[in-house]
Amino acid sequence: MSLVLPSTSEASLQVFSGAIPKSLFPDTCNRKLDSSFLSRSHVRRRKRRVSVYMQLLNCSMVLQNHPKISTVHGIGHVSHGNIVFSQSMSVNCQCQRTESTGELTAKDGNVNWLLDAVQKPNPLNSVMNVPNVLEFEEVQQSKHESESSGSNGKLASVEKVKDSLHKVGIDSLEDEAWNLLRESVVYYCGSPIGTIAAKDPTDSNVLNYDQVFIRDFIPSGIAFLLKGEYDIVRNFILHTLQLQSWEKTMDCHSPGQGLMPASFKVRTVPLEGDDSATEDILDPDFGEAAIGRVAPVDSGLWWIILLRAYGKCSGDLSVQERVDVQTGIKMILRLCLADGFDMFPTLLVTDGSCMVDRRMGIHGHPLEIQALFYSTLLCAREMLAPEDGSADLIRALNNRLVTLSFHIREYYWVDMRKLNEIYRYKTEEYSYDAINKFNIYPDQIPPWLVDWMPNKGGYLIGNLQPAHMDFRFFALGNLWSIVSSLATVDQSHAILDLIEAKWTDLVGNMPFKICYPALEDQEWRIITGCDPKNTPWSYHNAGSWPTLLWQLTAACIKMNRSEIAVKAVEVAEKRISRDMWPEYYDTKSARFIGKQAHLLQTWSIAGYLVAKLLLANPSAASALINEEDKDLANAFSCMNANPRRKRGRQGAKQSYIVTCLKRTYP
Repeated sequence: MSLVLPSTSEASLQVFSGAIPKSLFPDTCNRKLDSSFLSRSHVRRRKRRVSVYMQLLNCSMVLQNHPKISTVHGIGHVSHGNIVFSQSMSVNCQCQRTESTGELTAKDGNVNWLLDAVQKPNPLNSVMNVPNVLEFEEVQQSKHESESSGSNGKLASVEKVKDSLHKVGIDSLEDEAWNLLRESVVYYCGSPIGTIAAKDPTDSNVLNYDQVFIRDFIPSGIAFLLKGEYDIVRNFILHTLQLQSWEKTMDCHSPGQGLMPASFKVRTVPLEGDDSATEDILDPDFGEAAIGRVAPVDSGLWWIILLRAYGKCSGDLSVQERVDVQTGIKMILRLCLADGFDMFPTLLVTDGSCMVDRRMGIHGHPLEIQALFYSTLLCAREMLAPEDGSADLIRALNNRLVTLSFHIREYYWVDMRKLNEIYRYKTEEYSYDAINKFNIYPDQIPPWLVDWMPNKGGYLIGNLQPAHMDFRFFALGNLWSIVSSLATVDQSHAILDLIEAKWTDLVGNMPFKICYPALEDQEWRIITGCDPKNTPWSYHNAGSWPTLLWQLTAACIKMNRSEIAVKAVEVAEKRISRDMWPEYYDTKSARFIGKQAHLLQTWSIAGYLVAKLLLANPSAASALINEEDKDLANAFSCMNANPRRKRGRQGAKQSYIVTCLKRTYP
């Protein structure tokens, strides 16, 4: 099995010929972590200092190393310089670990951290941090108490950690969030490659939260881009591109080429035959190990969106112009644009194939996937190099943009006028000119929606299939429809009007509801299968997710209504740090931390940072926003003026009547 598919031979030549800069594959691999820290976080390859949270929980150890690269030549390996590429299901970086005599103690680490906090200005407001001696002594006392306690006392010390953290030179929530975000960074061969999903010091059962998720890294990557730190995003883009080409199977079945993994983990394992050396392995999960075994449809879509954002923020277009990157874009597009049995321009997916990654009744054509798909098509069109081999792909891409935008705007939109129209629908229409094209029964309009829909405002429904409309409000799909211009200008303003009108329901005590309302009672039992994690008003069943702050902010900035985002950020700032940056919140008004929510959730941290950075510099949102071009708008206007084109054989200039002659036998 090859690292790069045979069809991408040009890309493989570029990868192996040294087109990837040495900064991506450095000559040294520095690594030495305390075994107790590894047992808690499962994160290898850490160079940065451990966060103050983990220091006070006696989880810090920073050791100097004297690494060296070792090369292994043999069957199934291709070497280039000091890098070894294996045809096994791993990308390896091999190095040797040697303990240094100059170890830093935990006390030294706290002293250095404090000095940095005092001397380093806040990057956002240039104000010096000035903790006093008493505050430092309190932190030292908390540290010694943590050291003297056993494992049973570490959960009880979390509250002391939180109290102490706010007393030690943290000038603002942004500083705290940046410290936590940087401590979540994962290293591969000495270079930053992504951020883990969460680093919860209170939970020993990490499941897969110690992995780098594609969708989870997007707000982290954007935060680093807006901060001017481009290397981690570049490394992430190029390494996940390598994973795209790997063979993916489950029960001997392989999905289509171009599928991006849901997540990957950097594993450090001993090098076979050499006890003094280790190697780094990228271990991806394409859904074959995920709960429910669902392939991540949104991973490739987010990858293209991040690739465009990288080019716009850094000005470095060389990455998207690389042969292997261009090939990766085309593979994703071909997978999405492949012909199938579907009559609609929307992508047909299974349940749980996006952010809502558990059974929640979104199978079919969920809005979130369609909004990301539309944004991906626009981003890819900007980045695809004009060449003869891309002509058919670009033509198919442009055609899909027109039909997809018409379909979503026309059939997914609901407001009071549209609801009244559906309420009066006639059913069982057999006609090419039917008004009720999808045979929607008026009784499907849920009672809650009749009272909930404001007179001013509207939204795009969650899903549309034959004889079925999912009237739930899904936040990410609606917000990204604004960002990507999938929704019209009027529809975009109406969505924000609805958010303002239903602020208590959608924001409450913590932004933002992932969907509204919750599935309850018999509906919950049937649709979720009695999922104990997706109980009403929890997790994906109408839980509140702080990470959605950055999508809300981008949408508000695009429509020149930043005051909505400012208000939402202020709500989050009241408690998100005190609650230790949870993954999600429960109850109808988001009053409780989620019953199974992980703390120090990275994309909760990054979502807040991106929102703050965008509000401080609204022009930076252009790296995320897709503006609708005039040609596309004109094409949509033509379709809107005459959506019911006459049915006929393509290219036929003359119609024929086929008759059947009945022969009578004597």
